[in-house]
Amino acid sequence: MTLSDPAALPQWPDYLGLLAKAESALDLLADPSDPQARQEAYRLMFMALAAGFQSTFVDPDHPEFVCSVSNVMNSVGVNPDFIYGSASIRGQGAYRLSGKRGGGVFVLFDINAGSIGVLDTFGPSVGFIDLDECTLGEDGSFDILLSAERPAGYTGDWVPLDPRACNISVRRAYYNWGEEEEAKIAIERVDRPIGPTRPDAAEIARRLTALSAFVERYVRFAMGYGARQRAQGVVNRLEHDDWAGRGGLSGQHYYQGIFALEPGQAMILETDVPETVRYWNIQLNDPLWNTVDWFNRQSSLNAAQARLDGDGRFRAVIAADDPGVPNWLDCGGHLTGSLMLRWTQASSGPEPRLRIVDAATVRDHLPADTPVVTPDERQQMLRRRLRAAQWRHRW
Repeated sequence: MTLSDPAALPQWPDYLGLLAKAESALDLLADPSDPQARQEAYRLMFMALAAGFQSTFVDPDHPEFVCSVSNVMNSVGVNPDFIYGSASIRGQGAYRLSGKRGGGVFVLFDINAGSIGVLDTFGPSVGFIDLDECTLGEDGSFDILLSAERPAGYTGDWVPLDPRACNISVRRAYYNWGEEEEAKIAIERVDRPIGPTRPDAAEIARRLTALSAFVERYVRFAMGYGARQRAQGVVNRLEHDDWAGRGGLSGQHYYQGIFALEPGQAMILETDVPETVRYWNIQLNDPLWNTVDWFNRQSSLNAAQARLDGDGRFRAVIAADDPGVPNWLDCGGHLTGSLMLRWTQASSGPEPRLRIVDAATVRDHLPADTPVVTPDERQQMLRRRLRAAQWRHRW
């Protein structure tokens, strides 16, 4: 029987049966018997279902940029400085990207032969667009054509479209949250008329079946991140990774690993900063690879938020309790989780050094001129951060 046979169309219990298979991913927990960890994993499953719906009914003939991850769909290491979007396309089609650049660090488009979306699997990057390398009007406006071949006589910005392409992801990076003008972006297919069709029952069933199975796939991807690092001993040390083709950005140094503290301990991260670097940040994630709440906690820092020491180095303190230093990274009540540092388009990729110290002696391991942040000052910093996070778009 096939989905073209009405009797073969899935019913509600069939979808629930596929969703139930996601429970097998609990084996990836560090301690599957921990009731707190299990409930947090169930929460991730519901989040995967909600996030997956965003890409379940996309139409590559009538594309739009939809939310892929955000502070609401906060999983798989969402970068607090980025606003993400994802659009489904066909490599044989022709598309127009238009809008305004706005402010911020960059607006980057990655054209991929796969994605984390419900209807796709991971695939390599097959194209790249940096808006700062495109023609921009005085108001920052842009107009870019993507197609297999440049049309005869076309003199505008044109990007060749690989026939394998099925997805365009966009990252809009902002250092100063809520202050910089945000980009405006539209995508449209231009080699055929606008006029979507209503999907029939079989097509709806196909997509809902994929969504139901997606929950297990997504959760295994998210929880497998930490499970792999634990198995390989990437604990209280860092590995260098390249996430290109797996949802990450080409040309970026990623340093990542698990932090594991005992009560009363803190971790000091110390690193040189590249001579030139377009963008950098550091962030903490919980054991399931959800970014620690960055609205209400200082769980991430970027180049504009961080304080460099007099020797030009960056030092941060990862701790459960506030050590009273500017570059505190709040681990959100988790003594273990993961951290990631990114150097984007940098002249070098310096590797940070990690040290575990007694939390009460943190200042003994920092430069003598490290400022003291009082509880009142911290509250003011956190309130400014909270307001700034809410002033900007979240997806």
